[in-house]
Amino acid sequence: MGAEAGEPSSILSLAAAFSYGVASMAMVFVNKAVLMQYVHSMTLLTLQQIATALLIHFGQVLGMSKRKDFSLVTAKKLLPVSIFYNANVGFALASLKGVNIPMYIAIKRITPLAVLVAGCMRGKGKPPTQVILSVICTATGVLIAALGDFSFDLYGYCMALTSVFFQTMYLILVEKSGAEDGLSSVDLMFYNSILSLPFLFFLIIATGEFPHSLTVLSAKADSLTFSVILAISLVMGIVLNFTMFWCTIVNSALTTTIVGVLKGVGSTTLGFVLLGGVEVHALNITGLVINTFGGVWYSYAKYKQKKKTPRKIQHDVESHAHK
Repeated sequence: MGAEAGEPSSILSLAAAFSYGVASMAMVFVNKAVLMQYVHSMTLLTLQQIATALLIHFGQVLGMSKRKDFSLVTAKKLLPVSIFYNANVGFALASLKGVNIPMYIAIKRITPLAVLVAGCMRGKGKPPTQVILSVICTATGVLIAALGDFSFDLYGYCMALTSVFFQTMYLILVEKSGAEDGLSSVDLMFYNSILSLPFLFFLIIATGEFPHSLTVLSAKADSLTFSVILAISLVMGIVLNFTMFWCTIVNSALTTTIVGVLKGVGSTTLGFVLLGGVEVHALNITGLVINTFGGVWYSYAKYKQKKKTPRKIQHDVESHAHK
């Protein structure tokens, strides 16, 4: 997404970056809390997208938000992006059912490596040495941490790695299409939620989640605690998407990248003390430290690369790599 005309105030820039960081960190823990009681991850994602579409629609009806009229041409451009986006989120949610939060975040940090490899295969040229070394450091940290992960879950790891693949495809499509130009955060959220629903309805039927998932949901609705956590999850899904787009528009792709890395550091630390499921092992800790160092190093390397690049409006797919 290109930056909006004019320089935003420092307070607005800080607010956008801080909001995205907090929302992104909170979303991982809220989803994990829901999935510990309700394993139907694709149904959860479907409910989040329905909630987003309804909120934006009624917000416009009540005059609380503005969006452009629905365009089939724009929808056609954004359809592949939406499919890969939801595949990424769907597999990420599935992985959270079996993978503890520190390891989930570590695996998701492999995305820049996948994007880098895909870029080389597409003939984009060799990136700076520090960028290459930082992503290799990040991936090495994941391997070491996995060796010391007492709660190792093969299914969860496979789901997380599949999520990385789909996220990489999503980022490449965003970079190639440029379809997001001229659309506000609200527009992007609305298109993504509407285009997602047919794809998600097919998935929850194909995977056998539906209609059993609704029966389980109805039974759990009697629990006030679960109902509150689910409601927070639905709201946070909306907040996360909005703050991510807002941070990128108001600041820059680079800022969103760095906020994502710092969020990951905080989430990894909190993941050891919240929600449980983490048994401490020297290899696991060492790997996570190496992985986190690689993520911070990656941000620094991208910052140096950005300073050497002439100022221009451009897409930087790594901005979404730590979502």
